Amino acid sequence: MRRRAVDRFIGRDEELGRLTRLLRRVEDGGRSGRPGTAVLMRGRRRVGKSRLVEEFIERNHVPSLFFTASAQTSPAADLDLFTEALTSCDLPGAADLGAQSPRTWDAALRLLATVLPRDRPSVVVLDEMPYLIANDPGFEGTLQKLFDREFSRLPVLLVCVGSDLAMMERLNDYDRPFHQRGTEMVIPPLNPADVAAILRLPPADALDAHLVSGGLPMVLEEWPAGVTVRDHLADALLDPTSALIVSGERSLAAEFPVEARAREVLGAIGSGERTHGTITRATGGMNATSLGRALRLLIDKRMVEAALPLSTAPSRETRYHVTDPHLRFWLAFIGPHMSEIERGRGDLTVERVRRSWTTWRGRAVEPVIREALFRMREGGLPAETGAVGGYWTRTNDPEIDIVAADRGPVARRLTAVGSIKWLENRPFDGRDLARLIVHRSRLPGADEDTPLYAVARAGVTVEGVTALGPDDLLTAWR
Repeated sequence: MRRRAVDRFIGRDEELGRLTRLLRRVEDGGRSGRPGTAVLMRGRRRVGKSRLVEEFIERNHVPSLFFTASAQTSPAADLDLFTEALTSCDLPGAADLGAQSPRTWDAALRLLATVLPRDRPSVVVLDEMPYLIANDPGFEGTLQKLFDREFSRLPVLLVCVGSDLAMMERLNDYDRPFHQRGTEMVIPPLNPADVAAILRLPPADALDAHLVSGGLPMVLEEWPAGVTVRDHLADALLDPTSALIVSGERSLAAEFPVEARAREVLGAIGSGERTHGTITRATGGMNATSLGRALRLLIDKRMVEAALPLSTAPSRETRYHVTDPHLRFWLAFIGPHMSEIERGRGDLTVERVRRSWTTWRGRAVEPVIREALFRMREGGLPAETGAVGGYWTRTNDPEIDIVAADRGPVARRLTAVGSIKWLENRPFDGRDLARLIVHRSRLPGADEDTPLYAVARAGVTVEGVTALGPDDLLTAWR
């Protein structure tokens, strides 16, 4: 029997370390004599935020309250659920509060303050806090008041967690009640090096697995160690209940409960349409106002990125792509074909992925490679690089995979130009180098002294470029 890949908690060392340092600050009494500390933690749905906090609490052996809000409740129901969580947690004296039934958040949070320890640190987690704010617009101001008057005076770490990235960012804005009261913490998906460690795969196969899983723990938990993308999909796509299949739909249902037009536009982008014109055609001629509104919503939710060509010349050739690798895969291969999977014909989906895999992967891996290049400390791009992107024209002639510059999208100076060749048995060769040199000559801001880079899955067979492969890329996250 194949062993599941995730048998233990892997990765998140940086995030666990940061939370632990904040807890030590609480324990030491804080810098201003107010030990209470707040964290505003945000991250895409199912990246493992809640699991991370649970692991942190377990490792530090501190009394805690963990409350998770729901989008399906009313303010009164939220209060009932909070009281239930409070009376069943391991904070000292919490079990004696069973007769209490607060009817306002002011009363509920004051009740919490009465059982927080004075002589040792504790942790309070408010998970999915955007739901609390949506259900009760006054919650944010109430939390700020109680934090200032009660929690900040106590040795407590208050962790506010949310999946609505835009709302969680706004909580710390100047005009919001909680401004400058919380330390912001962003939880990304597990990175490609984490995926390699979890699945015990060589670098090239680990990068493939990252493109499919998106680094989502719930998807990786069902992925047997040592199994490549090709073999795993042959099993997972035959099971309509697998995390690989259900995670995308659940995420979209939570993000867009009513915005059907935004989902339609996201589907078009996920299927490969990248410009205003092609998205309009793919959505059946959606008018400009509706399309603009949908794109703004998708960008605001950090689900879609709007990119411009990177060079020393301004451009308006905006292109859109789905930011989350797993959702990108789901929208391309799973979402449009859920009906065949549900009727037991996942084999058709498997065959469709097999036919399109090389082409899809070649495009999907580009943003991952650009991020790796930007992160690399040694052997990567020149030190003065401040932005990494691509370059294209309306006709895609030229279209350049890698452009590095001092800033973006309009650079003062370009620092490197490169090409990506991500085929199984096709190294970067002399023909590719000649093509890259020609494209460099047509890139605004580049000249014959601009360094050349080649990133290839199957190696580089020519000189004159800085050559990088899958193993080099993974070092950016190690």
